[in-house]
Amino acid sequence: MTKKFSLISILLIFSFLTACGGDDDGNDGSGLVQDAISVSQTTLEFDVEAGEQPVTLTANHEWSAMVGDSWVSVSPNNSTQQNVTITVKVQRNETGRARETQVTLMAGTAREYIKVSQAAGETSIKCPLEGYGLAWNDEFETGTAPDLDKWTYQVANPGWVNNELQTYVSGKTPSGTSVADIKDGKLRIKCFKEDGKVYSARIYGNVNTGWTYGYIEAKIKLPKGKGTWPAFWMMPVKFTAWPDDGEMDIMEEVGTHPNYVSSSLHALGHYHANNTQVTKERYLAGAEDDFHVYAMEWTADYIQTYVDGEKLLYYANDGSGKRNWPYNTPFYVILNLAWGGSWGGMNGVDESALPCTMEVEYVRVFTKID
Repeated sequence: MTKKFSLISILLIFSFLTACGGDDDGNDGSGLVQDAISVSQTTLEFDVEAGEQPVTLTANHEWSAMVGDSWVSVSPNNSTQQNVTITVKVQRNETGRARETQVTLMAGTAREYIKVSQAAGETSIKCPLEGYGLAWNDEFETGTAPDLDKWTYQVANPGWVNNELQTYVSGKTPSGTSVADIKDGKLRIKCFKEDGKVYSARIYGNVNTGWTYGYIEAKIKLPKGKGTWPAFWMMPVKFTAWPDDGEMDIMEEVGTHPNYVSSSLHALGHYHANNTQVTKERYLAGAEDDFHVYAMEWTADYIQTYVDGEKLLYYANDGSGKRNWPYNTPFYVILNLAWGGSWGGMNGVDESALPCTMEVEYVRVFTKID
């Protein structure tokens, strides 16, 4: 009786250990298959020109892709398919220097990485200041609408911010009219009335990663009319509160005060609500009739804005910390044309000015050359 019991006990223990021991197919013993993802290539090299390369991806879980820089894109960038060919695309390298980034592929808890590098080439786009190289740009020379690999539309109803009257939509109105398009090498941000609503566009450049420090420049022709409020500015990627996290306005103008362009900085230690806003304004003849260049040099020590190469606003880092200098984190570029609002509509609006257009010849971001 004792021997029979011992043999049965041993067999039961052996069966239990076998069941819990897992297998060679990724089963962890609990009956659940471990997440897994793999790719056919983990390194991709490109020459200076825009290009694309296919990569075979295998996963046993829904997967997604995340790119490290805006000059790289992945298509598709997410799927439930377990075996798929993805395409990694790069833009033409006009920075004048080699560059490198990483694509991260995620399937549940599993990760795989693709290193992407691109050779340097000569570029005709030079920074007006020494020591900077082109990091990101849009010359608006191709396509019929903003490149969604570079730009992101804001969608918002009237009153969303600053008591503004326009509705921001993602590309087109409900009836299909474009609020932003590209024509003759220019980006056109349009503001117009349709079916009783005023529509316009607000777009963000490189919104997910932005840049920390650099020389940021755009060539812009401003709209005309009482009620217009065009702007070229920057906000922090990791925004939590305003004005605590900062705002950098490279150029603003309101049609009720035509051809007066301004630069402003907003932080907890300096903003309009407590009459400490850092701002500088200048009359610029023809700002609404011709293209002019608006720029900002942003360093760890100071911020300097320019209008057609002439200095406008200067603000130095006093070393007191975030209250006066929240400008030490990544910020992204914004272009928008608002209608009315606390400043644009301070003297009312004139709807006979609609439709109106803000035109942009280019946007360029330069960063320090190591």
